Amino acid sequence: MPAQAYAGKECVCQLRRGICDQGCVAGMLQTPFYIACLNLAGPPARRCVVVGGGEIGLEKVEGLLACSAQVTLIAPRAVPELERLASEGSIAWERRAYGGPADLEGVFMVIAATDDTDVNIAVYEDAERRAMLVNVVDVPPLCNFILPAIVRTGPVAIAISTAGASPALAKRMKREIAQLFGEPYAQLAVMLNEARGWAKATLPTYQERKEFFEGIVGGDPDPIELLRAGEPERVRELIAAARDAQDARLSRA
Repeated sequence: MPAQAYAGKECVCQLRRGICDQGCVAGMLQTPFYIACLNLAGPPARRCVVVGGGEIGLEKVEGLLACSAQVTLIAPRAVPELERLASEGSIAWERRAYGGPADLEGVFMVIAATDDTDVNIAVYEDAERRAMLVNVVDVPPLCNFILPAIVRTGPVAIAISTAGASPALAKRMKREIAQLFGEPYAQLAVMLNEARGWAKATLPTYQERKEFFEGIVGGDPDPIELLRAGEPERVRELIAAARDAQDARLSRA
């Protein structure tokens, strides 16, 4: 349940105000979140802990596995899908309740997905004392990072955040953005990446490399429209022609 839904009910955050007055989330919409992409794959793979073995815990575990994290689940019980992931060796499962600070030793990130307020607060406070990443699902005051909705197609990933104000709106935006920025953008990203080695070795300044790639992406004909029309070879020809033009310019210099 989102923290905003607790107004007038029992406080579930670290402030322990008895009845929730929403004071802890009042500034969330004004918080300037620093958006970053984390490399969990390593090497070595980052160790991430999920506390809670329900459906939400499953969702968080699957998200971490998709990014090649080393995942440990801490929960006395787990839904069948999590049991399967543990039995096949995809995750480690500590079949017990959260045990305190020792459970976070050597951990990069922890996500709490339980329905126990005391456990959630304990996870948050233990993680904060270690200055590590912590997220308590749907309770923004118990998070030092939030998880945006993600549109992922190949190497292209687009994050959508409403600063916790409305997950439903973020989901709608995710659907619409997925329709707008689909497979052609992922194809173009791969093609442009293939030219990065040449650009770094050939074009001596950042500005020259920037202009080279922007000239392709924003050029005429539009590479995205060519990919939508099923003409990837024409896009490769555009990139090759741009490279040849740069080689000729540099040979004259």
